[in-house]
Amino acid sequence: MLLAVVAAPAADAQTRLGADIESGLPWHVAALQGASWSLVCRFRPVTYQASTYNREAWANRIAQTGRGSMGGRLPADDGSCTVTKTGGRGAVAIAMIKNGEAQVAVTTDPARPAAVGFF
Repeated sequence: MLLAVVAAPAADAQTRLGADIESGLPWHVAALQGASWSLVCRFRPVTYQASTYNREAWANRIAQTGRGSMGGRLPADDGSCTVTKTGGRGAVAIAMIKNGEAQVAVTTDPARPAAVGFF
């Protein structure tokens, strides 16, 4: 009985999204002169419908790699993203906007990732 009482609050702390997994904060990576990058974003735990058969998938981070510019949205209205330059000559930037406030960070050094976030 005690286990059920302790486990219940953790399940309620997750936001249930259904199939709408891109309804949160927008993010955008810009990379100049052919720079490549890797992106890791973290956010409060969410459950979502990954497929018809998997209705309760769980996530609290996304990871993406790319070259040039790319954008997307987090599944939650809070979170943070870190972008790391993985190659190329140009700079790599990450930007996020929440309630009209923008955060932007830029890096040219693969050893120094750029990070932004709203929590």
